[in-house]
Amino acid sequence: MKCLFLIAIIQLLLQCTGKPLSGDDSYQKISEDVKREIAGYSDIAKAIINLAVYGNAKNRSYERLALFADTVGPRLSGSKNLDVAIEYMFSALQEEGLENVHLEPVKVPHWERGEEFALMLAPRSHSISILGLGSSVPTPPEGITAEVLVVSSFDELYKRAEEAKGKIVVYNQPYTSYGETVQYRAQGAVEAAKAGAVASLIRSITSFSINSPHTGWQYYQSNVPKIPTACISIEDAEMMARISSQGTKIIVKLKMGAKTYPDAYSFNTVAEIVGSKYPDQVVLVSGHLDSWDVGQGAMDDGGGAFISWEALSLIKDLGLCPKRTLRLVLWTGEEQGGVGAEQYYQLHKGNISNFDIVMESDEGTFMPTGLGFTGSDKARGIMKEIMQLLQPINVTNIYESGGGTDIDYWVKDGVPALGTCHLQLHIQGRKNCFKNGTVIQVFWTHHSGNKCYSGLEGEERSSFSD
Repeated sequence: MKCLFLIAIIQLLLQCTGKPLSGDDSYQKISEDVKREIAGYSDIAKAIINLAVYGNAKNRSYERLALFADTVGPRLSGSKNLDVAIEYMFSALQEEGLENVHLEPVKVPHWERGEEFALMLAPRSHSISILGLGSSVPTPPEGITAEVLVVSSFDELYKRAEEAKGKIVVYNQPYTSYGETVQYRAQGAVEAAKAGAVASLIRSITSFSINSPHTGWQYYQSNVPKIPTACISIEDAEMMARISSQGTKIIVKLKMGAKTYPDAYSFNTVAEIVGSKYPDQVVLVSGHLDSWDVGQGAMDDGGGAFISWEALSLIKDLGLCPKRTLRLVLWTGEEQGGVGAEQYYQLHKGNISNFDIVMESDEGTFMPTGLGFTGSDKARGIMKEIMQLLQPINVTNIYESGGGTDIDYWVKDGVPALGTCHLQLHIQGRKNCFKNGTVIQVFWTHHSGNKCYSGLEGEERSSFSD
């Protein structure tokens, strides 16, 4: 949880000029006055670092998260566990003495996976590990038994569309990046149904597997038949691809008891430290409280929610008074496409000029190297100066793309945004770095029941599931 102080520092130091970061681009060069003003926060930055890394707040967000994840558990949209989690956080924020703690009602999808299994019947008997995808329809009670068509891409499916009729389409697409490959999870069922398939099984969206399927939300189209769909492990997808490449027929029985209920009531959870000089101007920090149902939701996105909370805790502990209002929002319904954040945006967009910057943490919480930023060149210049205050801990980089599912509504309206730290993951002393700017290893546990070692180098930590 070492990037919690990073958020706190950034949000505090953005109070420097009394002007929003989204101002015009009439010039990009940062004035010497602004540089001096930012540099004047050096002692405050050091105080936050010392408290977060070496002082009484060391490990606090981790310990808070461990208690929460272990006692509340998974928090699927529409579930009782999510209700418990929201009540838990509402009480915790009140007990800490934060200001304007309240819940804002929204409606979220309510889907449950039910009992599910898949069995390869030919050329041999083999149990296939599956996780139904969010919003999937069920199979008939007796299940679906059909021949399999294995494809490696949508293009291959289109070319072999005649072969797909009446079959279960298995996608064995290679993993390139999450942003590119996730389209198979999101649209795989629809494209298979267009070709006449009776179900689809999709290779999990990850680069690494220990026979572990990864779930996630998928989307139907109103004019296309809805077919059952689930993710399978890399190992099973590769096995069926090898068998199919030899010309051997594969028969699979799929049974899924998924149910979709009417939308449920839920809440975005809000707390603030009210600004001393510009209380109507808002710096928003956030993470989402909901998760999938197959792990604890510790990494996605318990960690992001709790380090965002920690930002306010650190500022409160030090008795600091930011000029603008620092607002924490713990979103609901993010995993279903940011539905809680969208409703929050619709409610507050009339005051969008009051939002100076928005931040979301939702890509894991390991060793930070910097922040992703989206905004004007002038604002980027200011952020670069601010990040220099983190030289004592060697976290000074500014990357492209500071958006995220829950804050993209503001980004599209021109509000500057800070995304999750770009991270390098340390697992038992072995450093795994970036690939094309993407933290591949975060997706080893993403939306699965896999455990993730949560310690950093030189520290002992237990494991969490995502």
